[in-house]
Amino acid sequence: MVFRKPPDGGWGWVIVVVSFFTQFLCYGSPLAVGVLYLEWLDAFGEGKGKTAWVGSLANGIGLLASPVCSICVSSFGARPVAIFSGFMVAGGLMMSSFAPNIYFLYVSYGIVVGLGCGLLYTATVTITCQYFDKRRGLALGLISTGSSVGLFIYAALQRELIELYGLDGCLLIVGALSLNILACGSLMRPLESSSSPPPEKMCVDKVPDQYFVYHEKEKTVEENISILEKGYIDEKCVNNVPDCKQESILSKNVLSSINVNEKDTYKKKVVEQTNFCKQLAKRKWQLYLTYWKETMVLFKNKVFSALFVAILLFDIGGFPPSLLMEDVARSANISEDDYFMPLISIIGIMTTVGKLILGILADFKWVNTLYLYVTTLLMTGVALFAIPFAKSYLTLAMLSGILGFLTGNWSIFPYVTTKTVGIEKLTHAYGILMFFAGLGNSLGPPIVGWFYDWTQEYDTAFYFSGFCVLLGGFLLLLAALPCWNACTNQGSKLPPNTYSYKVASNA
Repeated sequence: MVFRKPPDGGWGWVIVVVSFFTQFLCYGSPLAVGVLYLEWLDAFGEGKGKTAWVGSLANGIGLLASPVCSICVSSFGARPVAIFSGFMVAGGLMMSSFAPNIYFLYVSYGIVVGLGCGLLYTATVTITCQYFDKRRGLALGLISTGSSVGLFIYAALQRELIELYGLDGCLLIVGALSLNILACGSLMRPLESSSSPPPEKMCVDKVPDQYFVYHEKEKTVEENISILEKGYIDEKCVNNVPDCKQESILSKNVLSSINVNEKDTYKKKVVEQTNFCKQLAKRKWQLYLTYWKETMVLFKNKVFSALFVAILLFDIGGFPPSLLMEDVARSANISEDDYFMPLISIIGIMTTVGKLILGILADFKWVNTLYLYVTTLLMTGVALFAIPFAKSYLTLAMLSGILGFLTGNWSIFPYVTTKTVGIEKLTHAYGILMFFAGLGNSLGPPIVGWFYDWTQEYDTAFYFSGFCVLLGGFLLLLAALPCWNACTNQGSKLPPNTYSYKVASNA
């Protein structure tokens, strides 16, 4: 497929708007699932750890399936995938309103909605990158705020809908709102060159004849020859009986020679096709080997290995507050009358602010992006340790705002990854890191819920969460210290296209 040069404007701004609303509509409910979490606890009477799997799957399955999502968008395009995924998200939300038990929600809300969100995220990012080059950072920053704004609005919206229509009615209405994704997806016009011929015709014309095992034309010609020869022989036999046997023997010799040549041609083409398949399989195997070799090269970089551990531990410990903060307030016997706004809404709006401010700071030459990211990890760990000491709405609201702001470090994570492995390895490295981020998102809330089921209080759970985030931050800080660079320079050199993060360099 041939693409025109990114226009950096024009219809691209329409793409930005529809991508913003797509992320707003698809991620609003999964990110604000903490409001639904309380209702599911009351409705099904299951443990907190088991119930937390619903929200963790919805937020983690999209990251875990990111390679599959990328393949789908590359194969079918952003517009068809967005429309199909809109049906998935809306259907999953509506099916969840009829859930008879928590296990049904694992599939309808956790897997169906989560996978739909992952496909939509990949589609919106891909189509935005196609339309923007020089302003790509601005465009991606704008669409990424859609999920945070969705968290802010859907937390209050779902609470109000539950009070008016109940849990089932809330899910039906939210699912109906998600159908607007179809309208957004229909506006994701692919950026293709109008002068290029249709892809299907090009592909058929370029396929060599030697790769076709059998031709229908040859079969038709052979059948026609047989029919003509048979008709000619029958006519001869009627008019001249003595000549019939001679003509019959002659025709059999002709047909036998044709069949022998046809069989030889067929066998030759089968051999050629077999060799082609073997070469194709060998090439694919070489690609897999190359992929794993490049992966091993990435993990030889100490900073990348530490970054891999840090992102996993950060999502295990840092994601649960957005899901469980409402239940933390209820466990602390805080009355809903004291609420100025839902705690999850505070997390959502402060996440938007954090993404913008941290992204601006990362553009300053005197700011080291890796140190900035490590600082957010360490501060997140301290804030998690402080949650057990918060016994009022005001203190929980302040901690929610701090945690939301620090969670905005997702906006600088691509900067850190690029500086760590280089632009050539960014796609490969980022895919690995996002997979383990999804794993952390999926495991974090259930682990915290199991701690509560075991101890009947959240204190131990958040001490564990804070320890995980602090451990990841300290490991990443130690890996980035200048002494590692000195040891690396004195020792063996790193493989090409990778390098340790130089602390003295500007991010």
